[in-house]
Amino acid sequence: MADGDELEPLGWPLIRLALVVVVGGVAPLVDTTVVNVALHAMSGDVHVDTQAIQWVTTAYLLALAVTVPVTAWASDRFGSRRLWIAGLALFLIGSGLCALTWDFGSLVAFRALQGAGAGIMLPVLQTILVRAAGPSRTGRVLTVVMLVSTVAPIAGPLVGGAIVDAGSWRWVFVINLPLCAAAILLALRFVPSAPAQAEQRLDLPGVLLLGTGTAALLYALSDAATQDGNAGVRVWTPLVAGVVLTTGFVACSLVRGTRSAIPVRLLAHKAFGSATATLFLTGVALYGALFLIPLYFQQQRGLTALTAGVVLALQGVGSLLTRWVGGVVDRIGARLIAVVGVLLCAAATVPFAIATTRTSWVLLGAALVVRGGALSAVNVAITVGAFSDLSREEVPAGSALVRLVQQLGGAAGTALLATIADAVGSAAGFHTAFFWSIGLTLAALIPCTGVPARRRTQPAATPRTATRL
Repeated sequence: MADGDELEPLGWPLIRLALVVVVGGVAPLVDTTVVNVALHAMSGDVHVDTQAIQWVTTAYLLALAVTVPVTAWASDRFGSRRLWIAGLALFLIGSGLCALTWDFGSLVAFRALQGAGAGIMLPVLQTILVRAAGPSRTGRVLTVVMLVSTVAPIAGPLVGGAIVDAGSWRWVFVINLPLCAAAILLALRFVPSAPAQAEQRLDLPGVLLLGTGTAALLYALSDAATQDGNAGVRVWTPLVAGVVLTTGFVACSLVRGTRSAIPVRLLAHKAFGSATATLFLTGVALYGALFLIPLYFQQQRGLTALTAGVVLALQGVGSLLTRWVGGVVDRIGARLIAVVGVLLCAAATVPFAIATTRTSWVLLGAALVVRGGALSAVNVAITVGAFSDLSREEVPAGSALVRLVQQLGGAAGTALLATIADAVGSAAGFHTAFFWSIGLTLAALIPCTGVPARRRTQPAATPRTATRL
């Protein structure tokens, strides 16, 4: 290997920074799936039915969606470090209040407070690491975050199930408190500060249009997944409203340019636009199948919910096996890894699309391992590719947009595959839904062609901004 191909060492300060922010990032990444397992127990305690208790999840998602568009402006206005600590504090307070909740209304309100904290934390976490790493080290640093992001939805049900079985559902919120408290103390000590930029002005119309539009879309898609195939006014009204509002935001953003809350002109960067489209489709593939696979194991193979969760954890094993991908992406670029990963993910879904009650457990288990590893590799490669053409100043807006797109992809995948499975019914419904999942996964090959084929060797930062977070 030529000297010019040697990778720049990560160095202990960057490794330490990654570990510090991941301590806090674990809480919101695991929280949603942990809480989902506890919903049934919550509904009995706060005396509401299954339909109403879904607002515990919906309120969290809507608050997250409304908050994310503000983070791009706030990262520069107050500094990433201050914003990171503020997000952690909101999530900590929200978690503590959820554990102490006294009725259904207070539980929903405090979940919304949690969601606002998560909406700050998740994009800012990525902003801090991408800015600190620079183009030549981004892949290896983001591998840590991507592994947590992929394993969290799988580990969450296991943790939640164990907590609910062992004691009160309130403990699913209590476990966030030490994590957030430790993350705040570590951030005060190890996350570098940056001066506030008082001249930064908030694009309030853009934030309102994008925040409410995204929230409406997420509400519609989440509701569609629980409508038993009957998508009525409750789904179509917010869906249309969401489309109109986000279209209005796009028009305003094109007019305002760099003054927009999130400049949609970022999508004009070939690498970022292609990566964003791919992340939407992989979000569909990941979360849609995470919804289907446990149901398949329970309804078609007779497993309990906890046992199905244990089997699903094999995807997490696959993710851990691909922890080396970041270094490869830093060395050769994102495109090859992304294309191979998409093909492997599609191939690993085929056994579920043709499975019968006699299909080998070994085959299905191996498919889950391959699928988890492939999705993890794709997410690392595509996320690195997304930021390869962005300047340091564009990173916060890029982080916010990536988070919103992944959230919408996950909601769309769950709604679409749930509707297909329910419309067809029985085993045939699962087969049809899994074939749709395969098709949507393969569709990601088209935008994959636009991500960088080779890694960047020149940093995006100017010497004047090289130390700013």
